[in-house]
Amino acid sequence: MRRVPPAVPRALVCGALLVLTSCGWGARTSGQGERLPAAPLGVTAAAGSATSVHVMWNLATEDPRVTRYEVYRGTTKVKEVPGSEHMVDITRLEPSTAYVFTVRARNAAGTPGPLSKRVRATTPAAVAADRTPPTRPGTPHGKAVGSRAAQLSWAKSVDGRGVVSYDIYQGASKIHSVGGAQTATVVTGLRPGTAYAFTVRARDAADNVSPASDTVRLTTAPGSDDGRGTAPTGFRATTHRSDGAYSIDLAWIAPEVDGVITEYQIHLDGRPVTSLVWGGSPPHGTSTYSFYVGREADVTHRVRIRAKLPDGTWGGFSAERSVTTGRR
Repeated sequence: MRRVPPAVPRALVCGALLVLTSCGWGARTSGQGERLPAAPLGVTAAAGSATSVHVMWNLATEDPRVTRYEVYRGTTKVKEVPGSEHMVDITRLEPSTAYVFTVRARNAAGTPGPLSKRVRATTPAAVAADRTPPTRPGTPHGKAVGSRAAQLSWAKSVDGRGVVSYDIYQGASKIHSVGGAQTATVVTGLRPGTAYAFTVRARDAADNVSPASDTVRLTTAPGSDDGRGTAPTGFRATTHRSDGAYSIDLAWIAPEVDGVITEYQIHLDGRPVTSLVWGGSPPHGTSTYSFYVGREADVTHRVRIRAKLPDGTWGGFSAERSVTTGRR
């Protein structure tokens, strides 16, 4: 077996992508040549009560710097938050109503980028004369995942009309919501070597909020880390030959994070070769992807992959796999 350095032109790698890619080409610009923010990715919307919806998106990290995000209900701007935030509650909505939301970013000059994809959420029916809050969530558990994330779980609350959502608090600040059928989440974007205190509250359709759960206290690892816990799992790599050329076939399972993962970076033989960005909704379960590596047989490559987390930072690398062209 012989090992040779890859001789894959970057343009060929980018040209082989089957979905929308980010390969270092020119960013969108205005008529005056000003770089505009990209459309926010990973936008989701979920009802928080009969009169509220929780909207989330992934933070941008590329130039130009985003200074604020705007959230639209239909064509009406309903919220504006600083560029460091990636979630917001839209309140004063009507029960039993379908809504459409979009998000867009603005740069330091105040110039807006394009709108995100449209996401939909339907508020549940209002519950008349319901003033009874859900029971407090059962004893929660949590653990730090490296230096920048934490896994949280709790036992479900009980409510006579049903729990619509759970709110996660960091100290006195609400930092996230999940649907009423969910009793676990991963909080990302934390600081290394920092002590945190998390609690959980349940919310019903009438916007009654339960007492806070017991407090989960944990401390993130100091300094940077290798991202264990935020890395793709089940990573596999094989090769195949088609029309006289070889490609590497990848398969993996996305890490569990606080939001939606829309972008991955692929490293080949120790260096990044391309970014994979889902143009639509990311697949559930196992994701697959193939890319061209050349026409020569008996060439060994090392490959690994990492995800861009919803907070805009890169997660940990998957396990590295070695594959040889022309061999199974």
